[in-house]
Amino acid sequence: MAPFEAMRKARERGLDLVEVAPKANPPVCRIINYGKYLYQLSKRQHEARKHQKGIGLKEVKMRPRTSTHDYETKRNRIVEFLREGAKVKATIMFRGREMAHRDLGWKMMEQLVTEVAEAGQVEVRPKQEGPNLSAIFAPKKSSGKQPAASSRPPATAPPAPVQTAKPSSLGGSSGG
Repeated sequence: MAPFEAMRKARERGLDLVEVAPKANPPVCRIINYGKYLYQLSKRQHEARKHQKGIGLKEVKMRPRTSTHDYETKRNRIVEFLREGAKVKATIMFRGREMAHRDLGWKMMEQLVTEVAEAGQVEVRPKQEGPNLSAIFAPKKSSGKQPAASSRPPATAPPAPVQTAKPSSLGGSSGG
């Protein structure tokens, strides 16, 4: 159908002519209520976001002189986070003279890597970044409760209406 004829039909109905597939040959247009279309599009995107489970990055911080009991508590929290499906960043912070004994922090981190191996795998190997020694752990793939990677729908811009002027009367009564 010719564009001018489609515009005339849209005006007669009090609707908009919207190009939905501009790359098609010939381009595809629809006669719809553009405001209602935008509303339905936003509702669909909101519903899609509502049912997604975001996989966050949790962080657990320790010091190289952390006591044995506190270390075990932090290790258990890391294992718990991994079993819930979250990634975990374990950080050992050095302050002052502790920087002279980095080997203690490295030993602690290597111990953590071996003890957490049953619940997760090392995604980023331990590395020293300034005063912090950190590693990132990811949940194991074989875990039964492991959520799938969140696939967000691509953010698409709604098509722009071809017709912008609407008839002044929509054919409804004023209800008075």
